[in-house]
Amino acid sequence: MEESRMGPFLPDAVRRHAADRPHAPAVTEGTETRSYAELDARSNRAAQALLALGLPAGTHVGYLVRPGLLAAELLVACAKAGLVATPLNWRLADPELAAVAHDAELGAVLTQTEFLPQARAVRTALPGIPLVTESGAEEDEATYESLIADAVAADPGHGADGGAVFLQLYTSGTTGLPKGVQLTLRNVSAGDFQLREMGWRPTSVGLNAMPVFHIAGTGWLATALSAGAHTVMLPDLVPGRVVELMERHHVTHAFFVPAVLHLLTQLPGVRERDFSALELIVYGASPITPALLRRSMEIFGCGFYQKYGQTETTGSATRLLPEDHVADGPRSALLRSAGNTRPDVHVTIADPVTGEPVAPGVVGEILTRSHHVTPGYWQRPDENAALFTDDGWLRTGDAGYLDEDGYLFITDRIKDMVITGGENVYPIEVESALAEHPAVLDVAVFGTPDETWGEAVTAAVVLRPAADADPVTADDLIAFTRERIASYKKPRLVHFVDELPRNPSGKILKRVLRRELSPDA
Repeated sequence: MEESRMGPFLPDAVRRHAADRPHAPAVTEGTETRSYAELDARSNRAAQALLALGLPAGTHVGYLVRPGLLAAELLVACAKAGLVATPLNWRLADPELAAVAHDAELGAVLTQTEFLPQARAVRTALPGIPLVTESGAEEDEATYESLIADAVAADPGHGADGGAVFLQLYTSGTTGLPKGVQLTLRNVSAGDFQLREMGWRPTSVGLNAMPVFHIAGTGWLATALSAGAHTVMLPDLVPGRVVELMERHHVTHAFFVPAVLHLLTQLPGVRERDFSALELIVYGASPITPALLRRSMEIFGCGFYQKYGQTETTGSATRLLPEDHVADGPRSALLRSAGNTRPDVHVTIADPVTGEPVAPGVVGEILTRSHHVTPGYWQRPDENAALFTDDGWLRTGDAGYLDEDGYLFITDRIKDMVITGGENVYPIEVESALAEHPAVLDVAVFGTPDETWGEAVTAAVVLRPAADADPVTADDLIAFTRERIASYKKPRLVHFVDELPRNPSGKILKRVLRRELSPDA
């Protein structure tokens, strides 16, 4: 896709909105709102302040911040300065943060006051790098507001080169050490077509409740700013607060991972809340069961838009449009799909062993290529060689198939597939069946070692509180699935747990469940 059809990249979009609509609200956190003129001016000063620290172009700037005004300011500032924004996962332990800081070769670290101990741990790991904090600065540290107050107001002028890496996000590390995914301005650009398709307008109000160290949080912010919309940032994801902000600010667009949709639909009185302004809920980042999707569609009464992708694809590979979200009838089967592709994205299915394309309906590895695909991991040549095919397709590591109409059905991560008695079982099929049971609140399916079958299909189930009055047994749930899926797919083991372990982006940590619930644990 040509850049001219994509519209301005993030820095130029902010500059344009500041010139054309200076007083329009750009970002809100709590009771404080920055207009586009204010965001433009403050990001100019922040960019100049970072450059004044002596950071060469392309330097990684780490920051520990919650979703809010500072997160928006730093993202735009780094792009304007020709630096690489590197939001850090503040939920990591100090040794994990130090490992990420070393890997990124951070040139500076900025932090909100609550994360100052973690920022100091990063600085201990990289002695001599500048540390900038909201407050509480010691003698060899700087305070953010004083730093930008002393900076010149001129715009450094970077941000027009679509191929420039301006963002590095670290994968959540569900299966190993996090890797730095490099993203360019072109990668992150939503493009005019996608903005129109999702109904973004300058009058739109987007809710951003995702951490900015995740592609959903930063990507959603960049999309809203590019559209000239108003973004309401929520530093803490508290379900009741989410609903309150949606009502107060007349939110039109929101992004939620399925785990959050699950929490929101369980709120007492949620069906009586006012969601009349809501136009679109975008969801993605992890699989969703049809039962949860139907419940969400009923409660919120707006359009739903699924995005399938990864950090490596900037969150975009396929999408399921609102008109494909049909609860009943023949087309309701599409609720199990991840949709189809836009004109600027290509997806194919390949045999995971031979790499050859497979026919419609045949499960294989999902491959994609588009202007959203990362140029590669930071300083990981071996992983990059494995990430791409010889002809430039990105290997997602996900298993799935395309139907005759080009709709993508994801069966699971290839590594999560359970092989039991020589048969392949994809956990999402079993999870979807169990989720239909009225007593099941949450569920995860995975494989555990079995002497007879190689692996046993195993389920970890969280029951609804009301289920205590009429106890549900493991045998009940196994019998329930037998009516819905092939017998070899039904769970052989069911564990009842209080909650499922998740990473910060809401993905279930199945490796933890395997470790804790395997027969020899």
